[in-house]
Amino acid sequence: MMGWTLGRYFFLRYAAIATWFFLGIFALVFLIDFTELSSRTARIPGFTYQMGALISALRVPMLVLQAVPFVGLFAAMATLVSLNRKYELVVARAAGISAWQFLLPVCLGALLFGILAVGVLNPLAAEGLSRSQQVESLLRSGKSNVVAEEITPWIRQKTKSGDTIIGARAILSQGLEMADATFFLLDDNDDIVERKDARRAFLRDGYWELHDVSILPSSGTAQTKQIDRVPTDLKPEFVQERLARPETIPFYDLPGKIEVARSFGLSANAFAMQFDSLVALPFLLVAMTLIAATVSMRFARMGQSATMILGGVVAGFLLYVVSVLVKAFGVAGFVPTLVAAWFPVVVAMFFGVTFLLYKEDG
Repeated sequence: MMGWTLGRYFFLRYAAIATWFFLGIFALVFLIDFTELSSRTARIPGFTYQMGALISALRVPMLVLQAVPFVGLFAAMATLVSLNRKYELVVARAAGISAWQFLLPVCLGALLFGILAVGVLNPLAAEGLSRSQQVESLLRSGKSNVVAEEITPWIRQKTKSGDTIIGARAILSQGLEMADATFFLLDDNDDIVERKDARRAFLRDGYWELHDVSILPSSGTAQTKQIDRVPTDLKPEFVQERLARPETIPFYDLPGKIEVARSFGLSANAFAMQFDSLVALPFLLVAMTLIAATVSMRFARMGQSATMILGGVVAGFLLYVVSVLVKAFGVAGFVPTLVAAWFPVVVAMFFGVTFLLYKEDG
C-alpha cells in the first residue's frame, strides 16, 4: 500500500501545478477580455482604462470558471508527465504501487479543486459578473439606441389596463432591474398607444418603477418625468426565470430559486441545469484526470508520444463539447437536467476506467 508521505507528495505536486495553471489562465483571460472591452468601449464618453480594468477583473472569475475543466485536464497531464520524466512513477511501480494507488491522490486533488470552484469561485464569479454588468450599464447608459438589434429578450405582460411589451438593453440584479428599458403600451387592438423609455426600471410589488422617463404618446407631444409607474401582475420569480442569466445566481441560491419558480408553475430548467452542472463539476474534473492518465503514464524511456498527448487534449475537448451540447438539451427540456449533467461525466469515467483496467491490469 502507498504510504501517507508519498500520497501527500503526489497530491501537493498536483495542487501546485493546478494552481499555476489556474493563475496563468486567469491572467491570460484578463488580458484578452480587457483588450477586447477597451476596443469596444474606448470611445464612450467617461470611459477610463481604470474602469475597463475593473470591469474585466469582475468578469474574469466567471470566464475562468468555464475553463476549469481544461485546467483540471492540463494540470493532471502535466503532473503525470513530470512524475514520469523524473522516473518517480517508475520507482513507485517498482515498489509495488499500482497505477490506481498513485492516481488516487491526483483524483482527490481534482475533486477538491472542483469543490473549491463550485463552493468558492462560483459565488465570487456570480457576484462579480452582476457588478460588472451594473458598472458597464452605467457607462453605456443613454449612449446607445435602446431599440437596437442587440436588445435583450422581450416580455409581454397582461394587466387589466392593457398589454405591455417590455425590453431593455441590459438585465441587471438577476432580472429585477433593467437598464435603458422600453415599454410599449398597447390597446385592445394591439395598437401602440404609448411608448416609455427609461434609464432604469425596477420591478416592485405590483408595478414597474421607471426612472428618467421619456414618454411618447401615439397622439401628442413627448414629455419627460423623473419617476413613473407601469402596472404589472408579474412576479419576481417569473421575471427572474424569464430574463435572469443562471450564471449570475450563486450556487447556494439556486435551490431556493428553483423551488420558488416551480411553485409558480414554471419549469426553471435553466436554473436546474446550472445547479446540476455545478454539482457534477468536481466529478467532471475527476473524469478529466482519468482521461489524462490514459495518455500520460507511458514509461519515459519509451518516449511520451505527442500523438497520444494530443489525443488526450482532443478527448478532453470533445468531452467538454458534449457537456455543453447535452446541457443545451437539458435547458430546452428534451432530457432531464440531472441526466444531462451527469451523462458526460459517467461516460468519461467509464472510458477512463476501462482503458486503465485494460492497460494496467489486462
